[in-house]
Amino acid sequence: MQAKNAHSASFRDPSGYIFVENGTIKRVINPIYFKPYKALTESGFYNSLFKSDVLIRHKEISRSEKEIIIEAEKIPFISYPYEWSFNMYKEAALLTLRLQKYSLEHGFSLKDASAFNVTFYKGKAVFIDTLSFDFYIENSPWRAYKQFITHFFGPLLLAHYHGAQQLKLLSSFIDGIPVKQISSMLPTKTKLSPLLYSNIHLLAKLEDKHNEDYKGEAKVASLSKKGQLNIIRSLYDYIKKLELKEKSEWENYYDKTNYTDRAFDEKSTIINQWVGEINPETLIDVGGNDGTFVRKLQKRVELALVSDIDNNAVDYNYKTMKLNEETSMLPLVLDVLSPSPAVGLNNQERDSFLDRIKAFAPDVTFALAVIHHISLSGNVPFERSAEFFSGFSKYLVIEFPKRDDSWVKRLLNNKADFKDYFDFYNLKNFIEAYSTVFDVIEQIAIKDSERVLLLLKHKNLNT
Repeated sequence: MQAKNAHSASFRDPSGYIFVENGTIKRVINPIYFKPYKALTESGFYNSLFKSDVLIRHKEISRSEKEIIIEAEKIPFISYPYEWSFNMYKEAALLTLRLQKYSLEHGFSLKDASAFNVTFYKGKAVFIDTLSFDFYIENSPWRAYKQFITHFFGPLLLAHYHGAQQLKLLSSFIDGIPVKQISSMLPTKTKLSPLLYSNIHLLAKLEDKHNEDYKGEAKVASLSKKGQLNIIRSLYDYIKKLELKEKSEWENYYDKTNYTDRAFDEKSTIINQWVGEINPETLIDVGGNDGTFVRKLQKRVELALVSDIDNNAVDYNYKTMKLNEETSMLPLVLDVLSPSPAVGLNNQERDSFLDRIKAFAPDVTFALAVIHHISLSGNVPFERSAEFFSGFSKYLVIEFPKRDDSWVKRLLNNKADFKDYFDFYNLKNFIEAYSTVFDVIEQIAIKDSERVLLLLKHKNLNT
């Protein structure tokens, strides 16, 4: 039986559960897991993974006959698989395979391979489920193999053939995309690939056959350790080569923008001045594209979330981050008009983006090229977007493109049939709406542009 304060996402594993106490993350280990935990600890297995920064660190804080309690290093913001770009998703999949390979080589095995066991921390994917490791049983198959297919391999294949939006399917299938659905969505030609046939299409057929013929008995297949390592190696090599085929209008965004060099530099200078005055430790850039303006900050922050709706922009940011070995930035795929919802049992297993960002409580929010898209593409009144940003923003640095801005003209041209309705889109109405929840600290027109930067402060900060 779990304690009343067990985390809402931590009820499926009989080995233990997570709870939060005074802001620290703790995990109770039940007696059923004492033996694996002892072996993993005393063999140095955990420590080797800590040193490699592939498993979140923990320390034991109490022990009794009924339970062991460990305290885990706290991760400031937990991102979910449906918020990762394609190459972030690949990194998480490859990490899981590497962990299984390492486990097998040391007498252990991952008993589950959920994509939710991975998140991104300090610039890289990290495994966060300490109790996912168990003893390897000779000639037994990988018990988490099918879960890996439905959580990692299948989604990546669907994204490869049909676009990055397929990666969001896990928000609807938190137990994994059904293998039969994956098989049905892949091109017929994939049945000619031995690897895809055996790991997707044949698996779907066997699942159907099992459902039809199942009479209550369970037959366990035999698989040597060498055979399992061969499967892991083939999956690893295939996933490593996977790429997206799609393009987007946001690629190389700053090469296409209507800013002059002078306007671009002045925008950066103003933002740097304001950030220097606020002196934040954390921030979120909503609609931050490839992270350009966060990288231009002279003030270093502990963690900057940079979100964008476009996978390719987020992927470019991720690749840049890896190239520069940046550890204080977290790229995220986020649709402002439809942020990640709360999902799972009682809608409590996975928190919504808004709940997580409120808990993260960034010191400053950037919204530098997004309000015209929210208002004109999304038909969102200023009052509603102000409500959105005020839910988590202490300070808000927001950019307002005026009606003569070329991007705004383009969006308004698409709304020609509703021209009168969009008369509301002007700076005066924007300030009036946002002033109900924010105080306007400063307002500066960016030279050589039709855009205005505003520094806003949440009214609650004044009380």
